[in-house]
Amino acid sequence: MDKLKQMESFVSVATRGSLTAAANAEGVAPAIMGRRLDALEERLGVKLLMRTTRRITLTHEGSAFLEDCQRVLADVANAEASVSAGGVKASGHLRITAPAGFGRRHVAPLVPRFRAQHAEVTISLNLSDRVVDLAGEGYDCAVRVGDLPDSSLVSVRLADNRRLCVATPDYLQRHGTPQHPSELSRFDCLTLSSDASQTRGWAFRLPKDGGFELVHLKPGGPLDCSDGQVLHDWCLAGYGVAWRSTWEVETEIAQGRLVTLLDEFAAPPNGIYAVFPQRKHLPLRVRLWIDFLKHNYGQPDYWKVS
Repeated sequence: MDKLKQMESFVSVATRGSLTAAANAEGVAPAIMGRRLDALEERLGVKLLMRTTRRITLTHEGSAFLEDCQRVLADVANAEASVSAGGVKASGHLRITAPAGFGRRHVAPLVPRFRAQHAEVTISLNLSDRVVDLAGEGYDCAVRVGDLPDSSLVSVRLADNRRLCVATPDYLQRHGTPQHPSELSRFDCLTLSSDASQTRGWAFRLPKDGGFELVHLKPGGPLDCSDGQVLHDWCLAGYGVAWRSTWEVETEIAQGRLVTLLDEFAAPPNGIYAVFPQRKHLPLRVRLWIDFLKHNYGQPDYWKVS
């Protein structure tokens, strides 16, 4: 006998509380429904339902099995519904979040393109530089840039993220050019304020004992801000040295408006990640969104300066 049919019959009887009601819903005789339940209990070797002439109640094992059966049957239904006319079909509401600056440039433009492929998915995009509590605030997925804190969240690396020290030619002409990260203390460094997510400081790869070590410095300066775009604007205005991601400054570097500093000490790239709550069964719309990001960020021409 079909195992799924046995499970469907068990769920129907357990949720309706009656063999007759479950049989009527399926259009079969109550005796057929009873035989399915007998076969299921015999196969499992446990009693799932206590049946009397007046009512049906679940045993302890039956209660636990009911929850598992409902999840399995839902997964089967979702799998069948996700394939339509030979293609993958997703539906439902997708809530995503990303850092403001990166999100404006590299998440928001992709959202309409994703929905054009999956018209039955609706999407809410939150852009914020604070670290959003995904589970607590009901988000399906976050895009995060940089080192990830230890957590129960699951992450998928989408692309590399490289950071560089930059300043305008005019600023360097007026103040000189640092030759070593230790010299940054003599310059006006434009830093994220302490309530922003970048708490470890600026990372550099310094020689040590014939090799290298990763060192984090926290240079100071007369100006700091919690918004990375403001730091970018201040740097372009010639107010100091900034430590920014290549995706933020590559256009200005190519145009000669910004100059990179301390390149020989640049730290290895960290990552751009898709992060989501730990779930045994990730909704199809979330899986497809993560795959969509990974595909686009992985294109050879995607990160090139336009």
